[in-house]
Amino acid sequence: MSCLRFASLTPRYCHLKVINLEFAQDIDDWHFVRLKEMGCTSLQELELLNLNACQKVSDKGIEAITSLCPNLQALSIYWIVGLTDLTITHIVKNCKHIVDLNLSGCKNISDKGMQLVADSYEGLKKLNITRCIKLTDDGLQEVLQKCCSLESLNLYALSSFSDKVYKKMGFLTNLAFLDLCGAQNLTDDGLACISRCVGLTYLNLSWCVRVTDVGVVAIAQGCRSLQLLSLFGIVGVTDVCLEALSKCCSRSLTTLDVNGCIGIKKRSRDDLIQMFPFLRCFKVHS
Repeated sequence: MSCLRFASLTPRYCHLKVINLEFAQDIDDWHFVRLKEMGCTSLQELELLNLNACQKVSDKGIEAITSLCPNLQALSIYWIVGLTDLTITHIVKNCKHIVDLNLSGCKNISDKGMQLVADSYEGLKKLNITRCIKLTDDGLQEVLQKCCSLESLNLYALSSFSDKVYKKMGFLTNLAFLDLCGAQNLTDDGLACISRCVGLTYLNLSWCVRVTDVGVVAIAQGCRSLQLLSLFGIVGVTDVCLEALSKCCSRSLTTLDVNGCIGIKKRSRDDLIQMFPFLRCFKVHS
């Protein structure tokens, strides 16, 4: 749809709540800048904007479109790899009510951007920073200290954070979803702190290679509402952790991935169903 056509339609949608432009390869900065120049007012009530993989959009386009959406609550800009911290500057300036932010794959976002997020969105509930490889402990620590209402945190494929940061996750009392796939520095001490997140229902520990039974037992004892747990590829866990999980989480777990856990001997489907009668899925990673 051309920008002019879109602009002509927007008065008819003055109560529009959601726009999904995911993988819209022809959308670029010009479309959003033109809407701003035309004084578009029909996005005032927009709550969710999905720009995932709109690779032609830059910081300039983000500034233009967010300036039209003052009541935006959820923004997803997955895999727009050219975006920088300037994008975060525009978002926090124009959109004061964000509670769900997906920055997955935005490889140029740094600690400066995370500092802006932390300072601006203390009520943030969902944050996805998958593969934001420039981030360090400093940036994530700011978020963990200030965004205490987080319910979902996705750190998939981020291996550089230290155990010091993971230990601070234990203070996120509302956390239900946590993806730590590939967290190579996560230790049992870090998991013991995370076990204080008693509302966790989803925990991905795939390829957390320093984890042992000690950490998983702590999770089992503290997070008794777990519905999904992946231990994929962790060679340091044994049947001991399965016994603890069976004792504490057998009635809640519906997905359990222990593929590649060579220390676990009772990992056949029959063995697992006997220990976890409500299991429906045995593989998170294919």
